[in-house]
Amino acid sequence: MSIVWRANTVSSLGGVGQNIVGPVDFASWRLEDFVVSLRVLERSPATLRAYHSDVARFAAWVGERGIEGPRDVTRRVLREYLADMTAHGDQRTSISRRRASLRRYFLWALEREVIVDNPAARISAPKAHSTLPEIVGRLQLDELLEGNWGDDPWARRDRAVCEVLYGAGLRVSELCDLDGANLDEHQGLIRVMGKGRKERIVPLHRAGWLALERWREAREQVLTELSPSDVLFVNRRGARLGPRDVRRLLDKRLSSGHIHPHALRHTYATHLLEGGADLRVVQELLGHESLTTTQLYTHVSKSHLQKIHHETHPRA
Repeated sequence: MSIVWRANTVSSLGGVGQNIVGPVDFASWRLEDFVVSLRVLERSPATLRAYHSDVARFAAWVGERGIEGPRDVTRRVLREYLADMTAHGDQRTSISRRRASLRRYFLWALEREVIVDNPAARISAPKAHSTLPEIVGRLQLDELLEGNWGDDPWARRDRAVCEVLYGAGLRVSELCDLDGANLDEHQGLIRVMGKGRKERIVPLHRAGWLALERWREAREQVLTELSPSDVLFVNRRGARLGPRDVRRLLDKRLSSGHIHPHALRHTYATHLLEGGADLRVVQELLGHESLTTTQLYTHVSKSHLQKIHHETHPRA
């Protein structure tokens, strides 16, 4: 199946490929077949979108340089692409993810005999900076969870979104994928489908359930004929809520400043550890594959303690 990705679509992604003009034919890349192979492996919708976008972006970039298909891509071309992303100021995490997407694609293409040699083998990308997660300040958190936003359906939805993001520590994609069937209010638990299609069960506090109950009471007022029947959160078009919708509602509900949805997850983990939660319990709640990932939050807690000590101790 041939996919045509026009210039304005590519340009909206930012970074590389912004100067592409005219339509780009992706037939030789067999992108749809590649995505189908990932879907068979039960990769999440967010992962499928990321792989498709990353490979399509690269195909558009090489197309601008006269390279018609994956057979013509060399290791040097891939290195130039990585260097171009760096020159455009793309984040190291983004570059590393796109590299991983391309390695996966070219391995698939080699197995399907779309290409003869794998140009992505042993291609390195800059390692992401090891930085402490962003934590939401107390004033901003209070504004999200305690502020008076009114009682219309959208205010109820936004409150419930904030309560679940912070109260259950979900990734924004996990929150957007929730259906009513994922909720077990009787036991106070939410069934979450995380990365790699791994399911986990997380508890939610009473205030979170109250916010969900109030939103579900108002939900029917904003659904449309095209709304999915069991989807938990919808946007103003009646479709399933998306990550961009969540970012916009957080910005709307703050009087000043900005909060990324993932910062609420970071805050959840940090507050659990500061409250004495066991590190492995937090690992399970967050759905981390490795304990090393969760251990990053212990550094955040230590930093918080040092800050308090510095600000309050007479000898500090």
